[in-house]
Amino acid sequence: MSLRWRFLLLTLSALLAVSVTLALGRWQLSRAAQKEALHASVLARADLPALDAAALVALADPTRELQRRVRLRGSWLAQHTVFLDNRQMNDKQGLYVITPMQLDGGVVVLVQRGWVARNFIDRTSLPALQSPAGVLEIEGRIAAAPSRLYQFGGAETGRIRQNLDLAAFSAESGLALLPVSVQQTDAASDGLLREWPLVGAGVETHYGYAFQWFALSALIIALYVWFQIVRRFIPSRRA
Repeated sequence: MSLRWRFLLLTLSALLAVSVTLALGRWQLSRAAQKEALHASVLARADLPALDAAALVALADPTRELQRRVRLRGSWLAQHTVFLDNRQMNDKQGLYVITPMQLDGGVVVLVQRGWVARNFIDRTSLPALQSPAGVLEIEGRIAAAPSRLYQFGGAETGRIRQNLDLAAFSAESGLALLPVSVQQTDAASDGLLREWPLVGAGVETHYGYAFQWFALSALIIALYVWFQIVRRFIPSRRA
């Protein structure tokens, strides 16, 4: 292969590589922008008037109203309370307390009631929990199902678990659950903490990938300029 054809081939390869890496970097930035816009719309819902039980049940798709405030009246179904293990709040390890609440009208929603410390000496011991009988009112916000942690094996049962799937728990308990949960936001009570982590946009990964693609593009350009342009003239200058 002649030097001229070798130079043209390397030039085309460099142009293609730079075009691809720049396109991938721009795509990551666009994904970050989309998530930021979605996050802004989610946060805006927090300023809307609170929904009552009837309005919550009437929503065509409750998953489109995440972070919307709610004010609910109902009764705890304490016999179905589940404790999610390995959950942190204020940098402390403990349990999330999850209890279904039967709303006025009979519909049931899963409530993330808060965080409680666990017994690390006897990990099978359940913390004392107050679940008042009768009708009560709580405040909260619409949330997705409790976040999942990595677990070995299949679906779990029992009072203490690693994760809780809404559909699986609905079938297990026989309760017709709404497709969302509610994070209770009332002042700390019943021995529970409710300092829930803020919902993030989750764009850091996209910005990190965009930086890597742009850096790779810059590296390709630098290597091409050095080896195909600068180095070609160095021998002639020394001569």
